[in-house]
Amino acid sequence: MRRGADAARMAAPTPDYPVTLPSLRRRITIETFDFGHDVHVVELFKSDRIDCFRVEIDGKQWKARIGWSRLLEGLRKSMPRVGAVE
Repeated sequence: MRRGADAARMAAPTPDYPVTLPSLRRRITIETFDFGHDVHVVELFKSDRIDCFRVEIDGKQWKARIGWSRLLEGLRKSMPRVGAVE
């Protein structure tokens, strides 16, 4: 079965490498309703590394190069918890 799969893969046309990435790779929109309506747009652009992004928040550059995990850490830390309201 493996030989058949390998033969089919080898007979198929080769994919284009490297893959051409778009300039804007991801967009995250954050809406907060706790203390009024607040909207922030985080845009992740292509950088010089495939696993990193150039990040703009609300149109202003935040980081020239940052990875996905560190970006999520920064977002988590920038949104403090709100105490319980009774």
